Amino acid sequence: MEIGLLLTKVAVILFVGFIGSLIARKFKLPNVSGYLVLGLLIGPSLGLIFPGYEGFITSSDQDVFGFISELALAFIAFSIGSEFAIKRVKKMGKEISVITLLEALGAVSLVFIAMLFIPKPDSISSGYNPFSNSSIAFALILASMSAATAPAATLMVMRQYRANGPVSKAIVPITALDDIFGIIIFGFFLSIAQLLLPQGDPLPVWLMISKPFIEVFGSLIIGLIIGIALSYGAKKFDKISDDIQVLSLIAIFATVGGLTLMNHYMSDFGISFSPLLANIMVGSVIANIALKPNRTFQSINDLATPFYIIFFTLAGASLDLGILRQDYLILIIAATYIIARGSGKILGTMSGAQMVNSHPNVKKYLGFALLPQGGVSIGLLTIVAVQMTQLYPVIAAVIMLSVLVYETMGPVFAKYSLTKSDELYGLDKLNESMFEEDTEN
Repeated sequence: MEIGLLLTKVAVILFVGFIGSLIARKFKLPNVSGYLVLGLLIGPSLGLIFPGYEGFITSSDQDVFGFISELALAFIAFSIGSEFAIKRVKKMGKEISVITLLEALGAVSLVFIAMLFIPKPDSISSGYNPFSNSSIAFALILASMSAATAPAATLMVMRQYRANGPVSKAIVPITALDDIFGIIIFGFFLSIAQLLLPQGDPLPVWLMISKPFIEVFGSLIIGLIIGIALSYGAKKFDKISDDIQVLSLIAIFATVGGLTLMNHYMSDFGISFSPLLANIMVGSVIANIALKPNRTFQSINDLATPFYIIFFTLAGASLDLGILRQDYLILIIAATYIIARGSGKILGTMSGAQMVNSHPNVKKYLGFALLPQGGVSIGLLTIVAVQMTQLYPVIAAVIMLSVLVYETMGPVFAKYSLTKSDELYGLDKLNESMFEEDTEN
């Protein structure tokens, strides 16, 4: 793509996202909803009205701009790491772990049962046979992909409305942990599915069992090493904020780029390290051992907004409403998946919060903020495309429909959760109360 056309498309993406945010605010919706919905207009979705139209942003453009999305997710993951300061983890450790485990298991269990017994297209199972190998493998893979939450949309809503309170404080660590749980569950369930439906030369059983742990702990170890290096650099060059910003970018770029290269060379073994988990670990290390961690995180926040706008607008452009013309049975499966996943997360969150006696607002409303689904699930979908080709077309259609619903409606649910919890502009209220206390003293 010529550089002039490339930059013009970036300008259009930013402009469309900006207009989307203005419209969203008029309707008292989160900015993210505006980015996503108006992004639909520059993607292939208008092909529903104009047959054959591929969009101003085509699928090949998505590949070109993919690195921007990777960076935006890396910035978000890095910021999530700031919530894992040891003091905070000790304070919320048991509560967060129990809630995350139950909300992830709630989604996985309900989706598995629903996908096991729902009728499937002939490409998966001839006739109604819920206990066939292909039916069980299909249910296992979709169930495992239901656990992960896309943190980006919810975090952007929290940032826009400066939310603070028990629900806000629980969202960030839970979205990070359930991505870890989700990747581990996916690894195990995919291994079982491959045993049920072998494809090509099967991997050794020991590798199938150990693969999820290799991926998760390998990602975290790499993030730990890069985080320690960044912490050392931040201590040595902490006088000039520009130096910290450059060092932070080097660490994030090295994490994303290095793991992407490693994944390319490890693809023959079916191993895929997670830049998301690695950058969460980089941020966690900074939060715990850097002398001035806030300066490091702020250096990234200062330049991240345009990347976020491009990321979410591109996410809208990547969704193709033409998928709605799919076989009616796929639409029924997708609708069932969406309902089962949402119900599982909400009920699981309520159960976990009740078990550890969390704040009443956490029990009632936290689950609604954990519904968005996007980046992690789409990333897992690329693995399914390679390793389970027989099931991939239907699974891809179901996941993309789910992403379409949850990425566009997820920010609305997140705002609902924070509004009902009375946590909108909580940071402003906190600052005002601190100022009043200082004035009185």
